[in-house]
Amino acid sequence: MTIELFLRLLALFVVGGIGYGVARAGLTGGAAGFRALSNLAFLVFVPALLFRSMARVDLAHLPWRLLLAFFGPLLLWSLLVRAGFARRRPLEDPAAPAVSAVTASFGNSVQVGLPFAATLFGEAGLQLHVAIVSLHALVLLSTQTVMAEVDLARAAARAAGAARPPLGPMLLSILRQSLIHPVTLPVLAGLAWNALAWPLPALAEDVTAMLAQAGVPLCLALIGVSLAQYGLGDHWRRAAVIALMKLMLLPALVAVSAVLVFRLEGLALAVLVMAAALPTGSNAMLFAQRYRVREAEASTVIVLSTLGFMLSAPLWLLLLAVWREHGVPLGG
Repeated sequence: MTIELFLRLLALFVVGGIGYGVARAGLTGGAAGFRALSNLAFLVFVPALLFRSMARVDLAHLPWRLLLAFFGPLLLWSLLVRAGFARRRPLEDPAAPAVSAVTASFGNSVQVGLPFAATLFGEAGLQLHVAIVSLHALVLLSTQTVMAEVDLARAAARAAGAARPPLGPMLLSILRQSLIHPVTLPVLAGLAWNALAWPLPALAEDVTAMLAQAGVPLCLALIGVSLAQYGLGDHWRRAAVIALMKLMLLPALVAVSAVLVFRLEGLALAVLVMAAALPTGSNAMLFAQRYRVREAEASTVIVLSTLGFMLSAPLWLLLLAVWREHGVPLGG
């Protein structure tokens, strides 16, 4: 862990600490103010970031083999985590398993991942990491949004007294709720704009850029506000387990799959493993706030996994170095 990367991580804690201090001083307006800020982030700033990313990404030149090697295990992991939490009874909310799946899967690929990849792997590695970032929310958040809406539709049907929910109405409800969701709607709109091959107008470029840039510090500050609002309480034990899973088990799954299934090596393998080893990102907390479930757990996982990353990142880099010495070249 270099001094530069350590200072980057420290900056995340400083911004989150500012949010915590502001909330503790009573300047956020309590629960109502916290909800208003989170809605602003999830309904305005994050959609602008998603639309801008999808409208600008060069889909024709993405490294699809590398992306499949990353997102295949990631999706499998998130679905297994969701299934594991879904078997736990009682659940406080039907969307809780999907929220926990995002918390255990969605890495901080921007605030931590971009400088990390640039420092360790140079321009070539950064380009590979940016390709992962471009599809991160599309693949993971959209999938778990659909899963959450499926669970909510089934729960609503059971509450209405239906032994088995009618398939047609349930599918229409899931489709409607998924399409108007603040994650999937801007992603699809950005993809549609991309498909038309139109450049963003100058005004739209400036507005989405400002909103996207403002969303990053707000999301970080909201982590601190969330901790002030909910505290650690009894959530820290399960949060610590989820953080450990995110930092160790997920990158191990990606590494094994990349080597044995996709036969990747060199720089591509190193970038994939370290992208999977990133701490949980702030979008996990916003996803939890969207469904108003396990918000405290998500914010605690973000803090614990970011702290743990200071130890786990050097360990993964050491393992990759040992792997290289035994015949898997990891040079750029």
